[in-house]
Amino acid sequence: MLTAKDLTAEEKLRLICGQDGWHTADLGGKIPQITVSDGPVGVRKSEFDENGVWKRDLPAVAYPAIQCLANTWNRSLARKMGKSLADDCLDAEVDVLLAPGVNIKRNPLNGRNFEYFSEDPLLAGTLAYEYIDGLQSGGVGACLKHFLANNQEYNRLEQSSEVDDRTLRELYYVPFEIACRAKPVSAMCCYNRVNGVYGSENKCGFDVLRGEFGFDGVIMSDWGAVHDRAASAKAGLDLEMPFDQGRYEKLCEDYRAGRLTDEELDACAQRMLDFIARVKKMSRGKKAATTVERRLDVAQQIAEEGIVLLKNEGVLPLKKKQSVTVSGECAAPSQYGRVGGGGSACVQWIGERYDLAKCLRAKMKGEVRYHRAFWEYALQEYSDKRELYDSILTSDVNVVCVGTGSTIEREGADRMSVRLTPVQEEMILRTAELNPNTVVVIFAGSAVDVSAWKDKVAAIVLAGFCGERGGEAIARVLTGEVNPSGKLSETFLCKIEDAPTYRSYSDPLVARYSEGLDVGYRHYDKHGLDVNFPFGHGLSYSEFKYGDLSLQVKERSVEVSFSITNRSARAGKEVAQVYVRPYNSYAYRPVRELRGFAKVKTEGGEKKDVSVVLDERAFSYYSTSVRGWVCEDGIYGIEVGASSRDIRLQGLVRCKDGKFEIVK
Repeated sequence: MLTAKDLTAEEKLRLICGQDGWHTADLGGKIPQITVSDGPVGVRKSEFDENGVWKRDLPAVAYPAIQCLANTWNRSLARKMGKSLADDCLDAEVDVLLAPGVNIKRNPLNGRNFEYFSEDPLLAGTLAYEYIDGLQSGGVGACLKHFLANNQEYNRLEQSSEVDDRTLRELYYVPFEIACRAKPVSAMCCYNRVNGVYGSENKCGFDVLRGEFGFDGVIMSDWGAVHDRAASAKAGLDLEMPFDQGRYEKLCEDYRAGRLTDEELDACAQRMLDFIARVKKMSRGKKAATTVERRLDVAQQIAEEGIVLLKNEGVLPLKKKQSVTVSGECAAPSQYGRVGGGGSACVQWIGERYDLAKCLRAKMKGEVRYHRAFWEYALQEYSDKRELYDSILTSDVNVVCVGTGSTIEREGADRMSVRLTPVQEEMILRTAELNPNTVVVIFAGSAVDVSAWKDKVAAIVLAGFCGERGGEAIARVLTGEVNPSGKLSETFLCKIEDAPTYRSYSDPLVARYSEGLDVGYRHYDKHGLDVNFPFGHGLSYSEFKYGDLSLQVKERSVEVSFSITNRSARAGKEVAQVYVRPYNSYAYRPVRELRGFAKVKTEGGEKKDVSVVLDERAFSYYSTSVRGWVCEDGIYGIEVGASSRDIRLQGLVRCKDGKFEIVK
């Protein structure tokens, strides 16, 4: 096996820069080449002509967005998605998938929130771990991104995220820390600056990643994120992507001038060689383990469990003999971008566009009609409304499909509003006025302000960006073939003025994270703000009862045990969430923080026991004085609930000198 010492200085300099846009350098055939591809939710591999000009993106299985995966709260589905993506990559001869992204959803308007898991670091890191482990066990490398504090798209190439160290440690580092336990082969730096320093030159952060979190892979740049190749190499960035002739020549000049030492160059080059060897060993002898059809089934499973029933006044599930009018272009998308986000996560579907009305017709005996209702991402109204209104008036139930799309939620720009377009809001209100049995299905990749119409409709369903099998998944949920079990991985706020970022200072150069730890539900709970739907919320066609809370001390941890009883005749799944609430702390602490969760399946009438173990870290905060985690003496509440604002069971424990005892 080659080492850095076996390469010339020129070869090492070439090795730490990409070959082109999607390959590492092979040094003239001396070493293997690694192929990388975009695609957290599908392999976005491009086809080029003989002159290297882009022709098209090759079709691939389009899975639900990471946002939808997160709403499943299902570890096994995250692993399945990773394994299925590995098979897609093997078919496409891709060695490393540039995914997943674990950035915290600090700002509800971030145009790329659909690519990220959650506003909560534990949920984000836990599901990312499973995704990575599934992907790499299938023979394909993962690339954990975007490191660090990449929480908005506005001027992302230059703006500095100004974050204090404690907030970094407790929120923004945590998903990376947890995900690194899966040993990803690579990580990607962010575009933005972190406290004034470009992400590609963030030596302090890279040292934490490698020294504390045990990351032993390659750190690569986001595409075009390098500004000074020698400076980034000195900081520990191993690979610049894509290849840039000008920066490569400047790197060579800086090396000859002594600005980059042999020791620093060797460190990057050796990590690159180790990375190439590890990735090739990972895929050696591997072939796709599943068919494309099976992978599409996985995509549908994720969509089914990622759909969140936000509101239901008894209109769902639909009855077989009811007549239904389906309206809205999201119900029958003509292009893949209409129900997905834009940018590097945009996948050319391998299958046909779904048709929700057609899916419902196959399941119902009553008439199902479809009207497009509006055009071009709901910016223009449908010209002839009379037929539509007649249909609405005469149908038993109306399903209005609304949402965003790749021109609204996309890489490179933030959303302008957290509300739907005026045309869509007016359509919802008009439909509900004509017929109170109105169900709204939201196709969006992030939080939506539903305040203008929430109380006017009978049911609200969040489909999210549900992938190419989303139509069938939604139809199965609406008709009751699938019992909804999704829960929100982010808060649905009442208005943008309530968001933690709304009053934080931001200009084209600086974004100050003055809200500190109070991001997402932590913010709304601390300030007692109303929300439309809280973090962790999601309804079911079943009714679940929580009971039998028991706390038990085990060495330096607390085992939280309780029961969940399905009080209905229908089998269902419930996501039980465990929060820790510090009382009388000398350090500032959020009101409550998610510290564990379990997704539990029960048959009708069945009772199941659940256990979640909370280690010392679950009770700790990061002290900048001691530069470490501190479990403060005091009383802590243990809260078990169906959401962050639906606490069903409560207990108390005391910590004294690092030891726990049960109070009640």
